[in-house]
Amino acid sequence: MSHNHVLLIIGGDFRQLEVIRILAPKLSKIYLIGFEDASIPYKDVIKVTGQTAPLHEVDSILLPIPGIQDNGIAESTFSKEKIILTKELINKTKPNSTIYSGIITPFLNQLATETNRQLVALFARNDVAILNSIPTAEGALMLAIKHTDITIHNANVLVLGFGRIGKTITRLFSAVGAKVTVLVNKKEDEARVMEMGFHPLLEASLESTIPSQHIVINTIPALILTATLIKKMSSDALIIDLASKPGGTDFTAAKKHNIQTLWPLGLPAKVAPRTAGTIIGKTLLELLK
Repeated sequence: MSHNHVLLIIGGDFRQLEVIRILAPKLSKIYLIGFEDASIPYKDVIKVTGQTAPLHEVDSILLPIPGIQDNGIAESTFSKEKIILTKELINKTKPNSTIYSGIITPFLNQLATETNRQLVALFARNDVAILNSIPTAEGALMLAIKHTDITIHNANVLVLGFGRIGKTITRLFSAVGAKVTVLVNKKEDEARVMEMGFHPLLEASLESTIPSQHIVINTIPALILTATLIKKMSSDALIIDLASKPGGTDFTAAKKHNIQTLWPLGLPAKVAPRTAGTIIGKTLLELLK
């Protein structure tokens, strides 16, 4: 990586502060948009706006980890101003600049196409997603403890999905004594769940199993907890939906049936921002080499 590399960070949360700490000694400059309220102690890390930023210097752009939604707004914990990402802004950066985001949204896909920029989803990498699943799982455990009146030990916990996050959640909740059932859709996952000592569940049996569950944790980014399933849940049950927007729960049905539901978007940033930011910062450092 050339020491002359210039990074622009637009919006974000406390994870970005750790990214800045890791990258500041390695890069020529880091420009920040949307960090007015953040304390930045590095000489070559400079707060700017979309109007004052020397965009022609920019080699790479880091966006908020959840990406940019259809309104174009880049969310920032450290700014009261509305930050809007536009095609005009991107076009003013170097023609070969790269855009980095946690996930890729339809808005970002279109923006990258229209500006002919490379778009990289950090969380599409297995190493990043697996490491990030640790603070996600710990956050889910924290929420489960806080929002239930039973111990997690001996509680019936249903994990929907056995991907990178689902595996970590399954191990963690089992480690504290929960009786964990895992929804799977592949025979190989069914075998792996059994090998790990947990209870696999196929979708055909979901309706008959869900009434006995104390905690249901969804990791599937599609509507899985339908009104039909929610209606069968115990009134004391807790849903923790970890899927990105639009989530995997019929939230209207959950409210109608008085099922306590949590949808903690950006959970790693809330429970372990330094660890989560370190994962992102080290990955970026590797990619910028």
